[in-house]
Amino acid sequence: MKKVVNLALTLAVAAMLGACASSSPDVIARGDAQRMAQVQDGVVLTVRPVVVDGSQSGIGATVGGVVGAVGGYGASGVQREAQVLGVLAGVAGAAAGNAIERFSTREDAVEILVQLKGGDRRAIVQAKAAEILAPGDAVIIVTTGGKVRVTKAPK
Repeated sequence: MKKVVNLALTLAVAAMLGACASSSPDVIARGDAQRMAQVQDGVVLTVRPVVVDGSQSGIGATVGGVVGAVGGYGASGVQREAQVLGVLAGVAGAAAGNAIERFSTREDAVEILVQLKGGDRRAIVQAKAAEILAPGDAVIIVTTGGKVRVTKAPK
C-alpha cells in the first residue's frame, strides 16, 4: 500500500511540473523558431503589472483525487470505513489538487499599451521579462503564429 501511495505522489508531482509552461517573451516555442514574423514599430504609452490567472485543466484535481482516495482508503482496516474515508479523502484531494494547479500556473505579467506609427493603439499582456519597458520606449511588436510579444526596438 505504501508503494501505491508513493507512486501516486510521484505521478502527482510529475503532472504538476508538466503543467508549468512558460509564457515569457524571453522563451520562444520550438514551433515558432525559423518562422517569418510580422514586426510593427511603436512607442510604449503605459505599462502596468497584472496577474495571469492559473489554469484549471483538471489534471491537478484528478491527481489530487486519486492520491486522496488511495490514501484515505488505506487509512482504515475496516472495509466500510475505508471506503467512506477513501471517498471523502478523494473529494478533498481533488479540491486541493485543483487549487495547487491553479496557484502554481499563476503568472506575474505586464499589460503594455503601445501606440503604433500609424496612430493605432494596441494592448498586449505578456509575462514579465528580463527587459524592462517604460513609457516613451521605442518598441517593436513581433507577431508569430498568432502569438505577440513586445521588445525594445534596436537602436
